[in-house]
Amino acid sequence: MTGPKGGYYKAELGEPHKFDPTFRGPVHNRGCTDVLCCVIFVIVILGYIVLGTVAWMHGDARKVVYPTDSYGQFCGQQGTPNANKAILFYFNILQCANPTVLINLQCPTTQLCVSKCPDRFATYIDMQLNYRRNKSYWDYYKQFCKPSFNNPDKSVSLVLQDEDCPSMIVPSRPFLQRCFPDFITRNGTLTVANKTSFKDGHGKTRSVVDLRDAANGITSLLDAKEVGVKIFEDYASSWFWILIGLVISMLVSLIFILLLRFTAGVLFWMVIFGVIVAVGYGIWHCYWEYSSLKGKPSSDITISDIGFQTDFRVYLQLTQTWLIFMISLAVIEAIIILVLIFLRNRVRIAIALLKEGSKAIGCLMSTLFYPIITFLLLALCIAYWAVTAVFLASSGDAVYKVMSTRPDCKYTNLTCDPKTFSQSNVTKLCPASQCTFAFYGGESLYHRYIFVLQLCNLLVFLWLVNFTIALGQCTLAGAFASYYWALRKPEDIPPSPLASSFGRALRYHTGSLAFGALILSIVQFIRIILEYLDHKLKGAHNAFTRFLLCCLKCCFWCLEHFIKFMNRNAYIMISIYGKNFCASARDAFFLLMRNVMRVAVLDKVTDFLLFLGKLLISGSVGVLAFFFFTRQIPVIQEEVPSLNYYWVPLLTVIFGSYMIAHGFFNVYAMCVDTLFLCFLLDLEKNDGSATRPYYMASSLRAILNKKNKRPEEKKKRRKQKKEQPNKRH
Repeated sequence: MTGPKGGYYKAELGEPHKFDPTFRGPVHNRGCTDVLCCVIFVIVILGYIVLGTVAWMHGDARKVVYPTDSYGQFCGQQGTPNANKAILFYFNILQCANPTVLINLQCPTTQLCVSKCPDRFATYIDMQLNYRRNKSYWDYYKQFCKPSFNNPDKSVSLVLQDEDCPSMIVPSRPFLQRCFPDFITRNGTLTVANKTSFKDGHGKTRSVVDLRDAANGITSLLDAKEVGVKIFEDYASSWFWILIGLVISMLVSLIFILLLRFTAGVLFWMVIFGVIVAVGYGIWHCYWEYSSLKGKPSSDITISDIGFQTDFRVYLQLTQTWLIFMISLAVIEAIIILVLIFLRNRVRIAIALLKEGSKAIGCLMSTLFYPIITFLLLALCIAYWAVTAVFLASSGDAVYKVMSTRPDCKYTNLTCDPKTFSQSNVTKLCPASQCTFAFYGGESLYHRYIFVLQLCNLLVFLWLVNFTIALGQCTLAGAFASYYWALRKPEDIPPSPLASSFGRALRYHTGSLAFGALILSIVQFIRIILEYLDHKLKGAHNAFTRFLLCCLKCCFWCLEHFIKFMNRNAYIMISIYGKNFCASARDAFFLLMRNVMRVAVLDKVTDFLLFLGKLLISGSVGVLAFFFFTRQIPVIQEEVPSLNYYWVPLLTVIFGSYMIAHGFFNVYAMCVDTLFLCFLLDLEKNDGSATRPYYMASSLRAILNKKNKRPEEKKKRRKQKKEQPNKRH
């Protein structure tokens, strides 16, 4: 005998036994679904491992970790002449346009690895003049010259032409392993080493503002570094209390979910009543303002007569404004009341399902900690993707390009050889040009398709991330479905429902989960490409192109959210029936369409209560953290650590509390969605008879006026028991 739409039972005296979670329709055992997609998914994973291995073989992470000089050598790399020179120095920082150019090593000036940054102003001309009296001047200055140069008597013009030494040095400090001017603002004036001007080594006096323009934004970055150090100190001294705050938020989230079985209805109706009262007060206030202004001169002017005004208080002096407000609020009030009247049963069902979800989680507490597994798998995917991307980006040999400060140089950005560059015609046609290291690459087939491989890396990463999320959703859905289809709860719930559901999802439905994840990943991949194109076309003046791109972004955003919704319900159907992805998605879609009003009400009620819960938990824990870190709790004032910024641990606790509540409530939302689909199936496929009983909770049956009929054998036995005492008398 079969139970509700494929549940497999053995009947004895009219009582069904435990629900078998391994059913597939009316069949007792499941089979593998979407096998072809499963095979493709496994092949892609193996290929992804090969891609990571090849990237690791050709790439070099040191190219990202260490800055690179003009000759493609790493600064600070052990076992090289630059082992003790970990900082990059720019010969003429005035030629650098902005920080992005500096960080990307595209500044058209010679770059050298040095052991420390300059700590004083000096020019090569001054050094040469002072060198004859004191050789220490040269000893200091030569550490910023090319290592092979050791001729302080060489003429200044030739030194600057060959770029053997910088024309000047300025007091600097290292940031991002690069020497940047040591800017300090004193009394509103920008200075470097207490000076507002300096000599540029070419006979000119320049303002410190020129340095600021050349290194635009570096000052704020340096200030951010100091703030970062203070933030790190705050974390180091308050991490224990932050951890306690997060543990409290975890406990509060758990208690909130478990108490929803008692408080869901109260919370919802209290808020709805509050909204009705607030809107009612708004109607009264609008009427009062309307009555007060009526009869006053100039208050009867219409909004169209005065036109658009930047001072919106002008509109509040018109009776028409308050009349519009009053009518709008009255319409909103009427809609709310009518919706509650006509959809009251559906709202009651939604609340009953929320309460039942709380009971289900109370029976299956292990489900609340499954997000930890999802988090670890996602962390693994992100780490592998990031490492692969770094090694792909750092693959290849050093590529050098011509960099010139002259805009009319036709050789700019062409590849060059630093060994023969000084003898080429480029130096004659573009006197100020340099053959500077640009990036790592090559001409092989592998190097030509680095960009394509990066796109493949991104697509597979999205696929793995969405598969991990799908696996979690299917696992939780299977566990909660086991709860729902147990006739006697919790006695009939199968042992280890979460572990069993996880095993079933991996063993039978990897292909189906991969199929759904692939569809979503392709849409997300297209959205990323559209965002990239939008970023590139920000300066474009083609209005039609921008409009078309905006429409495409909007459409794919809607498509992504629709696919997420359908995938979620498809995974629930897969966990119940064990069908393939397309069949499950079709069944879920038509089931939801047949109950579209119930879907809408449940979705909004659930979202509203869970959002309220997240705000309540993060807000309450945040208030507690605020009083603690600001020393406003007298009992534990002495335990509060001294902080530079009390908002650092405070915001961490608030954000962490919200994310913890979000993780717990995601499990709860999956529980409610699963119970809802099971409830709809229960209504459609069962009739309350002994062979096809309703599996929904008694509260749901009471709302719908449904009852489970008792078997005739039971009725006879009860009748016999009632008649036996009468016979004795």
